[in-house]
Amino acid sequence: MDRRDFLKDLALGGFVAGLAPKFLGGAPQGGAASAGGATMAAPQGGAAGARSATMAAPQAATAPDLAFIQGDSPAAITKAAIETLGGMGKFVSKGDVVMVKPNIGWDRTPELAACTNPEVVRALVEMCLAAGAKKVTVMDNTTNQAQRCYARSGIAAAAKAAGADVPFVNPRRIKKMSVKGEWLKDWDVIQDFVEADKLINVPIAKHHSLCRLTLGMKNWLGAVGDPRNQLHQDLDRAMVDLAAFFKPTLTVLDAYRILVRNGPQGGRPSDTKLTKTVVAGRDYVAVEAAGASFFDIPPAELVYIKLANQKGLGRMDWEKLRVEKRTV
Repeated sequence: MDRRDFLKDLALGGFVAGLAPKFLGGAPQGGAASAGGATMAAPQGGAAGARSATMAAPQAATAPDLAFIQGDSPAAITKAAIETLGGMGKFVSKGDVVMVKPNIGWDRTPELAACTNPEVVRALVEMCLAAGAKKVTVMDNTTNQAQRCYARSGIAAAAKAAGADVPFVNPRRIKKMSVKGEWLKDWDVIQDFVEADKLINVPIAKHHSLCRLTLGMKNWLGAVGDPRNQLHQDLDRAMVDLAAFFKPTLTVLDAYRILVRNGPQGGRPSDTKLTKTVVAGRDYVAVEAAGASFFDIPPAELVYIKLANQKGLGRMDWEKLRVEKRTV
């Protein structure tokens, strides 16, 4: 059973039921291996449930679990991160329908670090198509007006130039599905996301007024319908349940320019910090935990990361994984 069939079965079941940069200068604390170092313990699985053959395929012995890449070009460091993990061909197969999920939630320009860097998105689309993807879609359920967010973020133009489809969310394509989470049992889900063969999550690292940081798991609120403010009743558990439901093939954290205060939308250049880094990996919990390092926050202090780790969705102790760091 592939990922698409698995999620369709969940939908049927729901119907029947009634519905940090500092680490780049030296080895991370805790013994993470640098490029060429000894192999550390491998991740103990990702989200529970069925995965596609590509997602379950074992990595080559030399492939790291996480890639920390720093450099002046957002596109170059993104491509280098994926190449470090073994190339996009390890995640996307010929004929795949791929959904690339950035954060396009806010009517902000890239300099304000409220949305994913458009050059990171463009690089991922290009690599997916080069790997043989039949179709690549870039989409988000925005908070501000979609037309303005897609345009001012620069993501629509960059993704289209790379060959992606960049539609707005169609309300007729939102259906209630069984999420089967610990807290979130069912919710309206945008069908474009569950119908894709592969999901690539491309969040930006930001401060958040409610959950301290918004990274990869929070980004899935852009794949579901409203009223999303109701999810804030227990946002930590909602994020974990949605991440387990969507099961991304790959997570690429945009930390080129991060939002360090007044998140999630910011509004001033002084709210941002230029860190020129991308972190990528299969284990989205590990990527999330590593992302917290840019804000000097221990992963265990973030409730959603701790919950995801306890549920076996990935590893919070990212420093014990094999981590390759380099500058391009």
